[in-house]
Amino acid sequence: MTDRKARRTGGRAGHSRERDSAAIRQMPWRIPLNTDRPTEPLPAEGVAAIHAAAMRVLEEIGIDFLNEEAKSILAAAGCRIEPGSDTVHMDRGFVMEQVALAPRQFDITPRNPARKVTLGGGHMAFVNVSSPPNCMDLDRGRRVGDIESFRDLIKLTQYFNCIHVAGGYPVEPVDIHASVRHLDCLYEKLTLTDKVVHAYSLGPERVEDAIEMARIASGLGREDFESAPRLYTNINSSSPLKHDWPMLDGAMRFARRGQPVVVTPFTLAGAMAPVTMAGAVVQSIAESLAAIALLQVIRPGLPCMMGTFTSNVDMRSGAPAFGTPEYMRATQMTGQMARFYGLPLRASNACASNAPDGQAMWESLNSLWSAVQSGVNLVYHAAGWLEGGLIASYEKFVMDCEVLQQIERYFEPAITDTSPEALAFDAIAEVGPQGHFFGCEHTQSRYTTAFYAPFLSDWRNYEAWSEAGANWTEARANRIWKAILAEFEPPAIDPGIREELADFVARRKREGGAPTDY
Repeated sequence: MTDRKARRTGGRAGHSRERDSAAIRQMPWRIPLNTDRPTEPLPAEGVAAIHAAAMRVLEEIGIDFLNEEAKSILAAAGCRIEPGSDTVHMDRGFVMEQVALAPRQFDITPRNPARKVTLGGGHMAFVNVSSPPNCMDLDRGRRVGDIESFRDLIKLTQYFNCIHVAGGYPVEPVDIHASVRHLDCLYEKLTLTDKVVHAYSLGPERVEDAIEMARIASGLGREDFESAPRLYTNINSSSPLKHDWPMLDGAMRFARRGQPVVVTPFTLAGAMAPVTMAGAVVQSIAESLAAIALLQVIRPGLPCMMGTFTSNVDMRSGAPAFGTPEYMRATQMTGQMARFYGLPLRASNACASNAPDGQAMWESLNSLWSAVQSGVNLVYHAAGWLEGGLIASYEKFVMDCEVLQQIERYFEPAITDTSPEALAFDAIAEVGPQGHFFGCEHTQSRYTTAFYAPFLSDWRNYEAWSEAGANWTEARANRIWKAILAEFEPPAIDPGIREELADFVARRKREGGAPTDY
């Protein structure tokens, strides 16, 4: 992978020079810092009202914990559980005391320390699309996920500097049996990328295998590995008002090893949550805080993130809708609540479109812009999501990365620089009312880096664009992902570590991997 300093090129000659070098010009690796003031649609009394309602849910209605160990821990901590019941009632004082233990900001350091990710404060990291069962590209159409497509999308995850985290499986490789799928997937993630990785909380064996494989890849002993965050998991509540056994089991295992946990309720207003967005946010906050409180009891000070996935359904069909006005406001409202509780926040780049088209991009832009406005620290599904999360799209991955780069450029302080050189009084005086700025020294010394230079957008006029083939955006994205995969080179990894990882995978396969019922 080659990082190239951004430079402005013009016309067909410039585009030709770009194509003759690397697959694309991209911005350097960095974690963007969002310095904008967040959008806060709720007045102070609105924040207080949502907090009070969430506390009432925890105290009076309760949250079901379908895990005996979790219930025992919470009962010992003073929570109320009726005999024979799964419903846990938490006093607000207890919840606030536990949540206050979670850090406002933390780092996760993968096998390559140069790819460290900071979460919290103004930091904003982007994650690849995660967990679709299907994938799609313009050549092969929509198809069930397989390991070849999994590898392709992991390579795109590594290649793009604007993708900071290799999250869940970018597509589910259903051609590998579920008992050993996690072993092959983690091996590919840990060897084809050197970025922060995620592990699913889907049963003890998968969690223990993932943590051990991440440890092997790090080259660290167990004590050193567990002394700081190295990987993370994300759990979802089973809305409404329920945390299930495997998610809790995995989250607790991560907590005991000091590894971060993101708690993300999946609250669709009108279906799994109240039809009003305030009500849906109340439920989401209650579900998230309940699990975070449990994890803080287990390991005080554990890095935790509040996740938001509050949107609405199409009331005509019941299908989930994303990137809607309601989704944007719910994200902003949850951002206010996350700051109220002092927790980092996760959101998503989600859309409902079935193709990499205009609808996909306007819904994704709504999702991404609401993340910027809300001070989101970790953006899931930042590149490649289609069909409400049922498709990982190669072309959409590239299209999203163009937008992510533009967001990174938007944050750069150079744009809002008000130094004497940036105010350009002398240049204005030099040009005066009769000239132009193309040839003046102020422009000539800056033009190569003055503006964002896209790798996907086509800024030529209609005649030039038509003469070059009149390629629409998705067709250009199709060419780009093919060029990226053709030039892809895996990141360096010590041969001994690679061999140890392969031996671990082989041994765990011989042992049967994770138990399944088929």
